[in-house]
Amino acid sequence: MATPNKVKIVEVAPRDGLQNEKQFIPTEVKVELINRLSTAGFANIETTSFVSPKWVPQMADNAQVMAAIERRPGTIYSVLAPNMRGFDAALAAGADEVVIFGAASEAFSQANINCSIAESIARFEPVAEAVKAAGLRLRGSISCALGCPYQGDVEPAAVVEVARRYLELGCDEIDVADTIGVGTPRRVERVMKAVTEIVDPSRVAGHFHDTYGQSLANILASLQAGISIFHTSVAGLGGCPYAKGATGNVATEDVLYMLHGMGIKTGVDLDAVIDIGQWISGHLGRKSSSRAGNALAARKAA
Repeated sequence: MATPNKVKIVEVAPRDGLQNEKQFIPTEVKVELINRLSTAGFANIETTSFVSPKWVPQMADNAQVMAAIERRPGTIYSVLAPNMRGFDAALAAGADEVVIFGAASEAFSQANINCSIAESIARFEPVAEAVKAAGLRLRGSISCALGCPYQGDVEPAAVVEVARRYLELGCDEIDVADTIGVGTPRRVERVMKAVTEIVDPSRVAGHFHDTYGQSLANILASLQAGISIFHTSVAGLGGCPYAKGATGNVATEDVLYMLHGMGIKTGVDLDAVIDIGQWISGHLGRKSSSRAGNALAARKAA
């Protein structure tokens, strides 16, 4: 299959990237991060999470962040909202898209939220109904789609079953997420091929973590399978609190460098993203995890 000539990047740093930071990031820094990402040209930005602050204290300022950002016309501002309480808050905050999330691994589902996959998806039914009734976009994320920290391998059939349930809920987009970064290109190809037999490839996204350094190779395998939506995080921020040793999301700068080098359009300004990655890393007091970002920043500074 020919690789797409245009790709949508979903920038997840404000939510997935920052949610595990131990120190509380000031609201104004989160707002500036989102505003700078908007200006850089991202079509979709995952901004915050409407979950209990007891579980994710970093996102306790969700409503304030949503109220303060400058919205760029045409950009989708997404939020996580796993229950009706979260949905009501997300609706009040003016979210464009609501994200629900479930695992393809029974062991992960039990360890993480103490219920089966089927039970977890059943809990989303009223949320999905409300999202659709409100005229918002609904996105479903399938975690542990390429492997689980508890059970190991996850069969493509299990991923397809969650995707099928998401379709029934009315999801506009479905994320195949390698939560712990264990996927390799051949496995990614198998899973993407299986999922796109029931879901139009234009509605499937790849979400890869770089734990084993496989993210760019996995994105290339996904492109060859007809996937044209990818989740990335500026400076490689983020991880998975439930998966020991799982490092951050693939760095946006690295993905943009690869895609632009392949002649694939993204609509995103790589130069601006390099500056954003260096800025937020400086604020967090550490070096950016993006190799392309650091190399290009050094070249700019020379």
